[in-house]
Amino acid sequence: MLVCHCNGVSDRTVRRVVREGALTVAEVGRACGAGTCCRGCTSTIKRIIHAECHSEAQSSASVPQATATSAS
Repeated sequence: MLVCHCNGVSDRTVRRVVREGALTVAEVGRACGAGTCCRGCTSTIKRIIHAECHSEAQSSASVPQATATSAS
């Protein structure tokens, strides 16, 4: 799905840059150009950031943490 029509940026690209660390609309814009022209897509970008961060938190919570054991 095309998120930013001005710069031709898809939701896949926005999701990728969020997974790579962009956590604000400005950071997404610097990474891929989405939201830097008319800014009409910023609400969609915010929703994608929220969804990706929530998805990442869910994934992290479901992965069992390794516990350190002492070899005494």
